Amino acid sequence: MIAINSGRPICDLTQSYAPVGGGGIGTYLREKRDYVLARHDCRLLQIVPGPEDRVVENGRHVWVEIGAEQVRGSPNYRFITRTSAVRAVLEQYRPQIIESQCPWVLPWTAINYRRAHPDTALVAGYHTDFPNTHVYRVGAALFGDFVARGLRRLSASYAATTYREFDRVYTLGQDMRGVLTGYGVAHVDVLSLGVDAGTFHPDRRDPGLRAELGLPATGPLLAYAGRLDNEKRADRLIAMFRALPPELGASMILIGDGKLRDQLADAARGLPVVLPGYCADRFKLARLLASADIYVSAMADETFGLSVLEAQACGLPVVGFASGAMVQRVPKGLGELVDLDDVAAMARAVAAVWRGDPAAMGQRARDHVTARFSWDQTFEMLFGDVYSRALATAWQRQEKARWFRRPAATPMLAGQRAG
Repeated sequence: MIAINSGRPICDLTQSYAPVGGGGIGTYLREKRDYVLARHDCRLLQIVPGPEDRVVENGRHVWVEIGAEQVRGSPNYRFITRTSAVRAVLEQYRPQIIESQCPWVLPWTAINYRRAHPDTALVAGYHTDFPNTHVYRVGAALFGDFVARGLRRLSASYAATTYREFDRVYTLGQDMRGVLTGYGVAHVDVLSLGVDAGTFHPDRRDPGLRAELGLPATGPLLAYAGRLDNEKRADRLIAMFRALPPELGASMILIGDGKLRDQLADAARGLPVVLPGYCADRFKLARLLASADIYVSAMADETFGLSVLEAQACGLPVVGFASGAMVQRVPKGLGELVDLDDVAAMARAVAAVWRGDPAAMGQRARDHVTARFSWDQTFEMLFGDVYSRALATAWQRQEKARWFRRPAATPMLAGQRAG
């Protein structure tokens, strides 16, 4: 194994970060920072989009925001187009490893930097199968299935070309590893994310939360935490809630922000449903989740389900659709999964869980995640396995280049004798 050089930083590079309303990438960046500062001796450079250029150095942690425009329709996200500014930061700090966590533009900034500095190892996190989740689904809605399938083929070709350039690629599940293999990307590891089971704990439950939110004191309180946008399909949760039996007396809290928030608030008018917005404080988020009774998710293409783990760590059973990573996150006995987009079946599953023994189911869910998922395990595998393999590939690349650069033996002139 090739050791990580503590003198040169490890770099995280992503478009998929938002200070408000963000999802799993923000949590990952924060947990990785905490792990490095507590358990590793390397420097960590994290480059994300922001409203303006900004650099904050705090010991071994360097936080860099590259000024970027907001993404239309997604007010919390920005998109970096000034790749020269990113390249300048890379040239200044000279990372030994660059980990790319998004598919658009920035991976090629990293690739071009590595071409100039071949001793740099490149790692990519393939968090979403974007040819299907982003390109095909949006294309089908806008242009129909035939055009969408063509766009998906083009984006799959882009994915293959891009991720073959990386020294290692990791996914968050075996199913996504199979997708990348289908794209011709063979150097793929599977990395599980973690959960802070000390913060996300049933003891955070607050009996006074319902009154604080103006919700009924009886019946199940359903909770969802995540972006309120089309990808997360939060509108299905309102449809599901309307299909619940009135005598169940349910209420619901949708925690998060996104472009559908106002639309969902209008759709929920008159219902015992609250939308408190994005919760950046992890302890407050844990209080909201632990004070609920059932976690609900309408995701169709969940690649890992970090918010699901956090809800399970708080002792909640989960109800959702049998699609994507939800199948792995919610095995039998920890909740109920129903056919995709069958909101009536989802409502029946919520009622069944509530009328059963949700507390026992939630305890099994917590036991399941605390035994299998921790951030220490995540980063021990990332640093010990994924990074080491990437560095070994980078070393082999340099050795191969040195071999080709060796001067050839000087040919003997006619009449010369060896020796």
